[in-house]
Amino acid sequence: MPSYASLALLVRSMRSLFRPSQQGITSRVWWPGFAKGHHRTGVRDRVSNFGSIADDNNENNTKTQSFNVQPRSVPVHVAHELLQVGHQYLDVRTHDEFRAGHPSGAINIPYMLNNGAEMFKNSKFLEEVSSQFGKDDDIVVGCKSGRRSLMAASDLQSAGFNHVTDVAGGYTAWTENGLPIAK
Repeated sequence: MPSYASLALLVRSMRSLFRPSQQGITSRVWWPGFAKGHHRTGVRDRVSNFGSIADDNNENNTKTQSFNVQPRSVPVHVAHELLQVGHQYLDVRTHDEFRAGHPSGAINIPYMLNNGAEMFKNSKFLEEVSSQFGKDDDIVVGCKSGRRSLMAASDLQSAGFNHVTDVAGGYTAWTENGLPIAK
C-alpha cells in the first residue's frame, strides 16, 4: 500500500491536472490499465467533444468552437486511493441498490428515482447534494455501472462543484476488484 505522503502527492498532482481552465475545458488523464476493461465505451481518453460552428452573419466568416465538457473519470482502484486521502464518496444509486451494499463511508443521494418500472431524474438532486457537500469538497461519484454517475458528475460540475471525479465502472467494478464494502 502506498504511503499517505505519496497518496497526498498524487491528489495534489491530480488536482493540478484536472483543474478547469479559463475556457471551461477540463483535462483528462489516461490511466495505466484503463484500456483493459476498466472503462465505459465512449468515455475513454476523450478530453471533450468539440466542433466548429460557422457564423453566417460574420463578414470574416470566423469560426467559433463550442465545447462539451465531461467530468474526469478514474478507475475504481484510483477512486479507492482518493477516498483514503480524504475524498468523500457520493453514491447516486437508488436507495434499494445502496442498501444492498455500497463502498464504505458512502453517502447516498439518488440521481434517478424509481416510479414502478420507470426511472426519472431526482429533481432535488443538486439541492440534496448541496446540503451534504460544499462546492470545494473533493467528491468521488459512483453508481452501479458508471452511466448515472457520469451524468450526476456532469450536473454537479455545471452547478459549480469544483472537485468532482466519476468512478468508471461503478459499484460493479468496485466489487469485482474486491474493494471494501458495507451493508
